[in-house]
Amino acid sequence: MTTLYGPILIVEDVPNVLELLEVTLRFKGYAVLTARNGEEALEVVARQKPVLIITDILMPKLDGYAFVQKLRLNPETRAIPVVFLSATYVTPEDKDFALSLGAARFMEKPIDTEDFLLTVAELVTQQPFTQPHPLDMEKFYDGYRTRLENKLRHKNTQIARAERLLPTLPPDQKPAFEALLQQSVRDRDEIQTELYDIYKTLDELKK
Repeated sequence: MTTLYGPILIVEDVPNVLELLEVTLRFKGYAVLTARNGEEALEVVARQKPVLIITDILMPKLDGYAFVQKLRLNPETRAIPVVFLSATYVTPEDKDFALSLGAARFMEKPIDTEDFLLTVAELVTQQPFTQPHPLDMEKFYDGYRTRLENKLRHKNTQIARAERLLPTLPPDQKPAFEALLQQSVRDRDEIQTELYDIYKTLDELKK
């Protein structure tokens, strides 16, 4: 099958979601590149410039917000359109912050396949993408910190609810909620690590 345009980069750390998006795009004739976090994605972009980037936000090592800010700071990658995908960062403030980083679209998970393909088609045919200037670094980290603090509060509430619920559940329901609790704890730990780094960076910027 011949491809329609240049490659599309998918950045996603959940293997089944990554596979679903990759298969969906390849089936429609797109060339696809993949990465499991922002650090890998920057290496991919340095080797082969994609025409579009589709990225999750909550990822280990370098999450979607930080990844896109790095893209926008580099004149060679500033104009690549980006679609944010998220099941976690879905408040109006989260979306506003994503758009302030120059995201072309923001889509919530689970993905509606038809809407996803329409969005991709619109963006790859609307080249070149007009890109606003990157955010000032202090403004970026300030907004980023606020998003993470809100997520941390939400995750802690989720964890407390799951911990209260588990002892009351029948045995056949416990494994699913234990898995949910473990994932929430992993997410919380990732957010706490990111926040610690951001507090340090903000202190250095304000010196």
